[in-house]
Amino acid sequence: MSVTSRYKEAWEGFWSEAPDAPGEVFWDAEPALTAGVHLAIYEPHMTEPALSLVDLGCGNGTQTLFLAGRFPSVLGVDLAPAAIQRARRRDSGDEARFRELDAADGALMAQLHAELGDANVYMRGVLHQCDPQDRQAVADGIATLVGERGRAFVVELAETAGRQLMGLAQSPEGPPPKLRPVFRHGIVPGAVADAEVEEFFTTAGLEVLASGDLPLTTTEYAPSGARIELPSRWLVMGSGRA
Repeated sequence: MSVTSRYKEAWEGFWSEAPDAPGEVFWDAEPALTAGVHLAIYEPHMTEPALSLVDLGCGNGTQTLFLAGRFPSVLGVDLAPAAIQRARRRDSGDEARFRELDAADGALMAQLHAELGDANVYMRGVLHQCDPQDRQAVADGIATLVGERGRAFVVELAETAGRQLMGLAQSPEGPPPKLRPVFRHGIVPGAVADAEVEEFFTTAGLEVLASGDLPLTTTEYAPSGARIELPSRWLVMGSGRA
């Protein structure tokens, strides 16, 4: 199984047109406010931090490059070739590796596991932007990568965040400027029920080792001048067979 062509085309269109300047993409907040915050939670649960780390849904590589400074081997993957091209351009020091990959394709994820062995996985805000029929396949692919020894850290928007985003989109002034391209390309941030997120991964054979709530920082600001933050939930998971 692989992602729907509509979904891949939407993301390719978005990344082909997105501005290159830092902070111009809605969710592309500086790592100190995103991956850095997540890493403080994630690292204590890593039993083998020397394993390869896969940043799944890496986009333009902002968070991947941050992670590459903290782990010996980091691979950023995304299904949009335009995103991978941007990430490689930003990686002037060859700190990380980047690869086009469809995480809903079980055969490709199995091939990646055969190449890397068990891996640690970082994924931020991908499931809620997948088509519903692809979500279980993505969770299954993460379980494949984690294997027996890895740990997965997954952050997903809470149900209330979906309502908040739709409220921003439907305001009289229209969506905030950095959110407009997302909707224009047909990437509607779909709400995933909070209980469903955990269920996808337990169905895939992973065990939830820790979980919690955390605001997800964006690069956009409300009319009041406050930075927009979205409620999210994080999970740390490992093999249910360990």
